[in-house]
Amino acid sequence: MAPQRNPKSFGSARAAKGSNGKAEAKASNDKVAAKARPARQQAIPDAVANRMARRIAIATGIPTVMGMSVFIGSYLVVSRGLLEIPTGITLVASGGCFLLGLLGLSYGVLSSSWEDGAGSLLGTEQIGLNIGRLRQSVKAMREGS
Repeated sequence: MAPQRNPKSFGSARAAKGSNGKAEAKASNDKVAAKARPARQQAIPDAVANRMARRIAIATGIPTVMGMSVFIGSYLVVSRGLLEIPTGITLVASGGCFLLGLLGLSYGVLSSSWEDGAGSLLGTEQIGLNIGRLRQSVKAMREGS
């Protein structure tokens, strides 16, 4: 009689049959190793993640919309014959807005309060504190490995 297959564990019957017990031993060793590893409790709290997401959305969203608006505005001005704008100016202006949006990504993360308190509106006092925390974390990771 053929062994019954569990449809949720694809290939497990074949692996167990062909390895003479090696697959079962490996699975039990993996379970023991998983229990021995300490659980990492470094998840970002929801309040902090939401605060970061809001700041990132604003700090990247506004410059991105500005970058797209440069193209639209330039097209409208040139197509109506109001002003002759060189293509390079349009590209540099929109590229500058997109670069500002990229910097806004870092600003959104670093200006957010990583504590329970919400912090100030702009979060400028948090930037130095959070950069210090990042440096300490990187230093600890380098020393640990």
